[in-house]
Amino acid sequence: MTVVPTRPKRERLDPAVFDLPVEKMRDGYYTDAYFNYTRSALLHDDRHPRVVMQVFQKHHAMLGGMDEALAILELCSHDRAGLTVHALRDGDWVDPWETVMTIEGDYTTFAHLETVVLGTLARRTLIATNTARVLEAANGKPIIFMPARHDHHRVQTGDGYAAYVAGAVLGAEIGVTSDAQASWWGGRGVGTVPHSLIASYGGNTVLAATKFAEWAPEDFHITVLVDFDNDSVRTALDVARALGPRLWGVRLDTSGQLVDRALWDEMGDFDPRGVNERLVRKVRAALDEDGFEHVRIVASGGFTVAKIETFERRGVPVDAYGVGSSLIRGENDFTGDIVMADGRPTAKVGRAYRSNPRLELVE
Repeated sequence: MTVVPTRPKRERLDPAVFDLPVEKMRDGYYTDAYFNYTRSALLHDDRHPRVVMQVFQKHHAMLGGMDEALAILELCSHDRAGLTVHALRDGDWVDPWETVMTIEGDYTTFAHLETVVLGTLARRTLIATNTARVLEAANGKPIIFMPARHDHHRVQTGDGYAAYVAGAVLGAEIGVTSDAQASWWGGRGVGTVPHSLIASYGGNTVLAATKFAEWAPEDFHITVLVDFDNDSVRTALDVARALGPRLWGVRLDTSGQLVDRALWDEMGDFDPRGVNERLVRKVRAALDEDGFEHVRIVASGGFTVAKIETFERRGVPVDAYGVGSSLIRGENDFTGDIVMADGRPTAKVGRAYRSNPRLELVE
């Protein structure tokens, strides 16, 4: 596990970090067509209304994507100098209906950016909020952010940063699994000895772990998957004996459709499938009895906020959790409304201007 470097929460990222497709965004390529049509109609009529757009969402959430949204406005509007923008910060907790940003200026200079601004805030806030809830459930234990294989590669960079923001705000350790996810904050991807390496050595977990250790730098936290043979207790002991002090941890990842061999004689009064409390306790006990108290246990495979909360409430001896697809599921939609036009209230019913003293002027 790599400890994420901290940075001041109030520091905003430079717009250049995001490597935006500026010309395409400025041309409305990623924009809902009706916003492009709206802008064209206004320009055809030579109408340039000075508006206030108000942005909000409807959940208790950790805000993400704000720096990216501001970069879009900075680089892709047609007159950034003519816009007055107030916004909250990445990592701020926000309430339902709370205004997170206002944009004031000639609507024709930023109408084509509403879609991408809202979409950016929606995606990154979803990831930040989901990650924060997992971190809170884990009571400060490290989390490995593992959804890269469950979504398109182009979302990795911003998602990894949103997860990092959640960890930085909560003071918790986050490891991400790809260099893309770590790139905006200068980290690196981390990972365990995977099933593919074990399979490459004929299914021999000990041999694969040994060869991995021969390659790995001395400061590498070597963690080995031990469920390849569906016999996690035996495999964990074999790996620990082979690697000794070089082994940082073992990772339990038993499929939810399987029952580990260590539990075959104990079924009947609990759900024995997948990574469960009794399996973790048996692995922990076996390692401790053999003198490997230093070896950590990482648990992964179907972990959600609810499952982590249950493990923590019951004191299951997990040292870190690997969480994947549950971190990218759900919704956290944002809405942008024009609430003022040429100095007059113009919001649709139910969407009147809501001031927010927490908003900061974006220079």
